[in-house]
Amino acid sequence: MADIKIEYAASSAVTISPASLATSSTWLAGRESTLIDNTSNKYLDYLLAGKITVGTTPTINTEIRIYVVAILNDTPTWPDGFTGSDAAKTITSAGVRDGFAKLAAVMAVDATTSNREYPFGPVSVASLFGGVVPKKFLVFVTHNTGVNLNSTGGNHVIDVTPVYQTAA
Repeated sequence: MADIKIEYAASSAVTISPASLATSSTWLAGRESTLIDNTSNKYLDYLLAGKITVGTTPTINTEIRIYVVAILNDTPTWPDGFTGSDAAKTITSAGVRDGFAKLAAVMAVDATTSNREYPFGPVSVASLFGGVVPKKFLVFVTHNTGVNLNSTGGNHVIDVTPVYQTAA
């Protein structure tokens, strides 16, 4: 009988442009990524990890939040006007957000240090959705640091690492 083992496919960058992203006191305004499509590969999980870099003199005791949003059905229908494209997005309300967006990471801004990197993850996407990876999902970044995020695109990185099983 073969042993079932975990395997990892190559990590890939999520397409999202949080450079200069404005602050949102309610974590409703932010940036959505392009969609991650799992309909062909059917991976069992994705590990989500990365870093977000704050801008100049952020406010202490604030947060950077990373959410994961999935399609609602086969159409595909995205919740609250999400599109699966790298774009600015403002969610209707905290109540609406909390009904569909899964909080993947919170980075507490603990210093007023300019251009400081805040890494997160790896976080299991499947664990956010009851153990099953959605067919299509995206990442939503928001923060309330009181200043725009760092303006250099390369100072922000979000990657996904697909996870599957193999028989050895």
